[in-house]
Amino acid sequence: MHLDATKGFSGGIHPTDGYDKSLTMDIPVREYWPETVTILAEQSFRGLCSLAVRPGDHVRQGQRIGEPEAFMAAPLHASVTGEVIKTEMVKNQGREILACVIRRQEEPERQIGDYEKKGISLSEIDREEILEGIREGGLTGMGGAGFPTFRKYETDKQMDALLINGAECEPFLTCDYRLMTEQGYGLWNGVRLLLKASGAKKAYVCIEDNKSKAIESLRQILSEIREQGVLDPEEDLEVRVLPARYPQGGERQLIQSVLGREVPMGGLPGDVGVIVSNVGTAKAAADMILGKSPLTSRIVTVTGCVKNPGNFLVPVGTSARELVKLCGGVTAQKNRIIAGGPMTGPCVASDWKGEEELFYITKNTSGILVLPESQYEEQPCIRCEACKNACPAGLTPYQIDFAYLNEDYDLCQKLYASECIACGCCSYVCPAKRELTLRTRMARDLVKQRMREKAVKKS
Repeated sequence: MHLDATKGFSGGIHPTDGYDKSLTMDIPVREYWPETVTILAEQSFRGLCSLAVRPGDHVRQGQRIGEPEAFMAAPLHASVTGEVIKTEMVKNQGREILACVIRRQEEPERQIGDYEKKGISLSEIDREEILEGIREGGLTGMGGAGFPTFRKYETDKQMDALLINGAECEPFLTCDYRLMTEQGYGLWNGVRLLLKASGAKKAYVCIEDNKSKAIESLRQILSEIREQGVLDPEEDLEVRVLPARYPQGGERQLIQSVLGREVPMGGLPGDVGVIVSNVGTAKAAADMILGKSPLTSRIVTVTGCVKNPGNFLVPVGTSARELVKLCGGVTAQKNRIIAGGPMTGPCVASDWKGEEELFYITKNTSGILVLPESQYEEQPCIRCEACKNACPAGLTPYQIDFAYLNEDYDLCQKLYASECIACGCCSYVCPAKRELTLRTRMARDLVKQRMREKAVKKS
């Protein structure tokens, strides 16, 4: 691995000029309540829950309907009030997953809690109560892989910093930006709860410098909360502004940029005394602990080649096809539909005509992106090392690519393929249009599997 001694993280790219964000940044969030929701029993990869309801059952919004069966799972709750009409296997992003289909019978009127209008004293809420709320509320990481939040905070390691990730460096997505702009009080109260749960000394809300309205709003609200006199003496809070550079929001890159620490190879943020949580997760913590409402909805950006792009607050289990239709449908006949952002999100459909279902919204679905179809043919590598210079993990993707294609998995391991963060920078900058991200990620997964198998044999 090559290292960069400059401040912040090595590599990275500037994939756009800002036009992508401008499609939805200034459009307020709209609520949408579908007639039915299809709630997947597996909200994140390998995060399987067992369903505790049957067809014909009546459920209330927030009622627990799924019990975790895997390490990556968090409790599952009904996202609407209504009748369970069926439980069945559904196709979602190329996989068959068990799901619960609920027909909505009420459209709830959203109640604004005090914690969403002002700072709240947390002096009577202890760490154990917060941890229980995080666990029972089904909180997961809402900006990435959907890792169960309670597993980060229920640790015996000493933490000294909490980073709340509002970088939202992925092009086109603005769901976190709108949350920071519209729900600042709830966000700050959630940050304070997570700080107390972490045992850390200080919390940083980290935002890229291309989000000036969110920065100004959060600083103003923090100042007002301080003036209200509800902060405990040990609550050290800061808005940290960072340069706009992808992938600034990656956990390891964020830690390097804010604290100058490097997570060791194969390690986790906790190994350097840090917990990283998304701004959506922080707001969800406030909703659960102060508002007694589990994680059942989220903001989703629908953008790109659609007639009316926007951000929508929707219940978990909402149809992606419905949301695209709500935006007026696609405007490019030759298209690609991405679940999430263009750098890391999977392509779920090509030349989509609006007929078949795309996927169902989960707790960690940040966006639905429609892009015009682009056809490229891979060319031979010219060894320009552009991928090496752009890689924020300090890898040499073109060498890993060669090793993987030659099935030299020992060499893949020696080239540290296990440290790939699948950010997409290498493929983005490659002049030969090689599928470097895809194959480096596959090499990473294969190397990690081999390492696990060797560890089992030794034990």
